[in-house]
This record gives sequence, structure tokens and C-alpha cells, in this order.
Amino acid sequence: MNSKLRQRIEQLNKGEIPKGYKKTDFGVFPSDWVTDKKLIDIGTFGKGKGIPGNTMQSDGVPCVGYGDIYMKYNHFHFEEAQSFVDEETAKDSQLIKKGTLLFTGTGETAEEIGKCVCYNGYSTIYAGGDIITFVPQDVNPLFLAYQQYQNFSLKKKASFGQGHSVVHIQKESLEKLNVAYPESKNEQSRIVEILMKWDKAIELYDKQIDALTHYKADCLKKMFPTKGQSVPEWRFQGFSGDWEQRKLGDVCQVTMGQSPDGSTYSDTPSDYILVQGNADLKDGWVSPRIWTTQKTKTAEAGDLIMSVRAPAGSMGKTSYHVVLGRGVAGIKGNEFIYQSLVKMDSDGYWKKFAAGSTFESINSDVVNGAELIVPQDIDEQNKIGDYFASIDALITLHQRKKEAITNQRKTLQQYLLNGIVRVK
Repeated sequence: MNSKLRQRIEQLNKGEIPKGYKKTDFGVFPSDWVTDKKLIDIGTFGKGKGIPGNTMQSDGVPCVGYGDIYMKYNHFHFEEAQSFVDEETAKDSQLIKKGTLLFTGTGETAEEIGKCVCYNGYSTIYAGGDIITFVPQDVNPLFLAYQQYQNFSLKKKASFGQGHSVVHIQKESLEKLNVAYPESKNEQSRIVEILMKWDKAIELYDKQIDALTHYKADCLKKMFPTKGQSVPEWRFQGFSGDWEQRKLGDVCQVTMGQSPDGSTYSDTPSDYILVQGNADLKDGWVSPRIWTTQKTKTAEAGDLIMSVRAPAGSMGKTSYHVVLGRGVAGIKGNEFIYQSLVKMDSDGYWKKFAAGSTFESINSDVVNGAELIVPQDIDEQNKIGDYFASIDALITLHQRKKEAITNQRKTLQQYLLNGIVRVK
């Protein structure tokens, strides 16, 4: 960061307006940027026509529904449709072309409405109902997509449908959204180019994480015996013999959690770390969030942590001495036991015990009685555990790198889209 940029940011943080900038009702922008326009002034709005959910299929005519935007398209633009309909259904829907912005007009929560993405493909697709379309004129559509991706001012304009089960945003609210952009088309394009490069870098991390996650899932299937079998399909060289059926409580010490009194909770890191449930685990490890001054049931550094309440069976580890709340159990087990329990969770083992309860949970008898199949040779256990631990470490490394680059990109986007960082 150069000295001029640092000075500019420091001025803005103090509420001062840097030289060459102007203050508007919706932010501070360069003096030569256009800031007196609203979306309705720079383009044309439209409305998608209904595509019933039961007409969606795996191939056919490409289309996009509002659910696709807030569930499938996690970036600011997309090039390929992920949903399809037949030709008869498509003919009643609105055709959209490259450079069209799509806003979600309906959702189940306020967070789902108003999300904007740009269709950046080279063919044409159809827009379903509850999508508001916008075709900009003389402004780079991708620039606007980055700017309007999730405009939180829209949340205040949301209205609930009958029964408060559906949230709507009206086209008129979108029309009045403020926009700010450089007059230079070249500057608009350069901003888009920079942000898209960062998007590609994040996407690469996503692909690496997905590939490793799928690889681990395949290994779990092949390196543990399938139901009814006593040996796995894949095995490290030098090991033989049948695996044994054991109960978790017979091979590990299990401690069911007990929540401290609510009055003892604190936000003081010098107190005892409290683990209440899955919310206290991040990337498979305890991430301190709440503390307590009261010791009830505890787990030591190196122990395994299992969530026993919604979602029952989720696994983690702790590198701290912690107090166990009633939503978790502490397990003294090795890496093999941990990976066994991870596999059981992914296989849906615990669902049959939690089914039917109002609040999904499993009790001490269920946890202690969980049936494992383990190799008799402890060296084989350690070999398997170490192998999966190395995969987990690689996944975590990529996740942290992705998190770091995502945070950097978020800051850069903010500076680029309000002109604090200028490009030529």
C-alpha cells in the first residue's frame, strides 16, 4: 500500500473527505465519478415469468430460477445454467442475454432477496419467475453486478407475504437504488478484470478443497470394511487378519457434557473454554467462542469432541483443556477412532438413533454403544489415522489460504468500487 493510499484511507476513517473526492448520501467517491444516477436511469428492468419447480430437469433448454441465484451461484457472475426445462415451458419464460443482471425478488428470508448476479455466458437462457432482470446501458454490467451483488439497503424495503413465510422485494425498490461509477469505460473494465482474477484464484482453492474432500470420502469407503465384511478393499502393505467389531465405550473413555450455570458464562479468555456444540468447532477443531468460570465435565487437549445435539455425530478435536456443555461429548481416542467416527457420521449412522425426536440428539447409551470395526494391530490403526490426518491437514491449509485471499479480495473490492483505489 503506497503512502498516498494509506493517507486517503486514514482521512476517510477520521470522517474527512480527501482531495479529489466528494461526499454523497450513500458514500464518498472520486469527484469525476457519476453519482447522480439511479438504476432506473441507466438501464431497463424486466420480470421473469414463472417456471414451476416440478418442470426443472437435468438437461434441455437452459434456464435460471431465483433459487439458483441464492443457492447455486455464489459469485458475482455465472456463465452456464445449472437448471433446465423443456421447450414448451421455456417459450412462456423471458429470454435473457449476456450482460443481463438478475435480482432475486423472492426468498424465505431477507438475506435471500435482492442478491444480484450477472449472466456472462455467450448463449441465451431463460429467466424464471421471481427474478427481476436489468439490462444496463453504457455501464459495464459486471461492474454493476459487483457493486449490487448484495445491497443490504434492500433488506429494509423487504415485505413479508401472507403467513410471513415468503419475503418479497418490489421492482420499484430496485429502480431507486443509487449507483456510482467512473465515466471511463476503461476504468470500469479494469476494475472488473482485477476482481475477476481474484475470483478465479478463490475458485481454484474451492476446486482443490472439493477434490481433496471427495478423495478423502473415497478413501474412507475403501480403507474401512463395508457392511458385512471384516477386511477393507484397500489396505497398507504388511497388514493382514480380520478387523474386530467393538463398541466405542469399550475402546475409549467417553465423557458426556454437562452445561455450567448460565450465570458463569463470560467473554474472558483467562476463564475456562466452554464447548457447547458444533458452533464451537471450526475446520474440525475447537475455536474458543464462550468461556465459563465453572468446571463441570471436561476434556483435555488432544481429546476428540462429538456433537450429540443437532447435528448429532459431527466431529472435532481440541488442542485446549475445555469444559464440555451438554451438546457435546469428550472422547479419549486416537486418530483412527476419530476418522472412524467421521465416517460413521458421513454414513448417517446416528440418524437412526436421533430420528423422531423434536430436537435431534443422542444419549450416553447410544454413544457408548456405537459399533466400530477396528484392526487388531495398533500399528495399522496408527497408519490409517496418520494417512487421513495428512489429508485433513492439506484440506485445512487450502481452507485457510482461501479464507485469507477472500478477506483480501473483500477489502480490495470495497476500495475499487468506491474509487479509493484508482486504476487506469
